[in-house]
Amino acid sequence: MPRPDHTRALHAALLTAARGLPVIPLSRTKLPAVRSPHRDEPRSAAMCRGECGRPGHGVYDASTDPVRIRALFAVAPWATGYGVACGRGPHHLIGLDLDVKHGADGIGALRTLAEAHRFAVPDTVTVATPSGGRHLWLTAPGPVPNSAGRLAPGIDIRGEGGYVVGPGSRTVAGRYLLAPGSAGHPLAAAPDALLRLAAPPPSPHERQPRHAAGPRHPAEKRAAALVRFVLDSQEGERNGRLFWAACRAYDAGLGDALAPALVTAAVHTGLSEREAAATVASAGRLRAAPHR
Repeated sequence: MPRPDHTRALHAALLTAARGLPVIPLSRTKLPAVRSPHRDEPRSAAMCRGECGRPGHGVYDASTDPVRIRALFAVAPWATGYGVACGRGPHHLIGLDLDVKHGADGIGALRTLAEAHRFAVPDTVTVATPSGGRHLWLTAPGPVPNSAGRLAPGIDIRGEGGYVVGPGSRTVAGRYLLAPGSAGHPLAAAPDALLRLAAPPPSPHERQPRHAAGPRHPAEKRAAALVRFVLDSQEGERNGRLFWAACRAYDAGLGDALAPALVTAAVHTGLSEREAAATVASAGRLRAAPHR
């Protein structure tokens, strides 16, 4: 007999998936509920992201397919919540995690950040957390990296490869619920200024181009530094760094000319050509759009 919390979580997950947002079942500890099929295997097997065809790969199991979602919940009857995968197209969801505990005030910090950088925080889907914090769900034109406290104390970003706890979930800390007044809100686009703040910091190559070995023309130096920034990407940050580099290229008027080199560099790091080209194109559309 299914437990009430499990049934409620599954129902809420299916409703969220119907909006085009992929979901996975979570345990009461907010961790993926389906156990890894590789937990007793060598470390190399633990790097599998679902290629083996079995469930248990965390956020990489996330799906919008109701049949798949029901199957995942069926193999994890202890699941009492669900996670919403961030960074996936077409929405490229960003979760702004605003904490109000351990002396931090993420809600106030975001307000201060918005005033300082002159952007408005849009009305969007907002989830109230058990500790009194808020999760704001925003969309982006391309993937955004995860970060913790980099924007300000109390503000974490759940981006590519991360997930947010969905409303209707029960955890050891309590329930996650839609904040009053946000139930009817559509997903809002993240302000451009916030996206720029969320981009990863420049690498040492970007901050200090090596004059002796690099090209002589300043534009060529900058282009070489951006390509190197992409080439230096590690797994889990490749799309985010590519998006940041493409944005910088378009800001400098180099976007269209440098796009092929950025795509090639991203392919060298392990991205598919199609995925890399889509990310660069997303950066181009962002920079061509009027500021919000």
